[in-house]
Amino acid sequence: MGEFPRTQIEHLSVPRLIAGTNWFLGYSHQTAAKSKFIREYQTRETLADILEVFFQAGANAVYGGRPEANHLSEAIKDAEDRAGCKGIRICIPHFDLSGTQDARDENLRTLDAFAEMGCEILMPHQATTDALVDRRTRTIHEMDGFIPAIRERGMIPGLSTHMPETPIYADEMGLDLGTYIQIYNAAGFLMQIEVDWVYRMIWQRQKPVITIKPLAAGRLQPLVGLAFSWATLRDIDMVTIGCLTPDEAREVIDISLSLLERRASTIELQESRSKASVKTR
Repeated sequence: MGEFPRTQIEHLSVPRLIAGTNWFLGYSHQTAAKSKFIREYQTRETLADILEVFFQAGANAVYGGRPEANHLSEAIKDAEDRAGCKGIRICIPHFDLSGTQDARDENLRTLDAFAEMGCEILMPHQATTDALVDRRTRTIHEMDGFIPAIRERGMIPGLSTHMPETPIYADEMGLDLGTYIQIYNAAGFLMQIEVDWVYRMIWQRQKPVITIKPLAAGRLQPLVGLAFSWATLRDIDMVTIGCLTPDEAREVIDISLSLLERRASTIELQESRSKASVKTR
């Protein structure tokens, strides 16, 4: 398995494939039962096994996590030790937008906590970012407070969003950001406008874009979702994908590399009796 291609977010070299954490922390976007299963199934050991696969392939970046998720932080350390490389942490904390002094103080403490845990790229979560987007004035409020505070703590600022307008307004405002998040998948899952509009928006951006939910939270087969993403993104953009097991991680890495290298994938296909007539003898 080859070393995964990389891109650059400011001074930081980042793999184009990033390990997501919804399937680590219990956000299935499917059912409460499935989310509960994820939370009960995933431990420090299981997460380290998955992350080791990513890190060994050169995909040494993790999207998500928080200071209180100790089992994830410990799993990242375990994977770093096994793979002999440092993991890049991309974090998306929530912030209190009530505007009180207590809220501002708490937000600074949140930034301190994420800096202390080793976060290198910090992006206010969609629930924070999208509440500050003003379509009327084409602006994103309160960035003059958040962005300098992130920079002061040695982290690269970005914006996590579900709104396609957010990166556009950020560019128009000339915000001091390193990257943006954008939902992007062939099914249009959780996307607010048509896929072709988001595709065009990504290609017009001034900074690299981190895309999320390429498999529409499990609604698309890996080959279908990843083929769309790798075929339509720029060489500087990234794909974030969540996996439940090490074997899933191996599959998405092999499929991704085969697509990028224009070769057939070597992963084992599903077997059933109905496939017997199409198997090569």
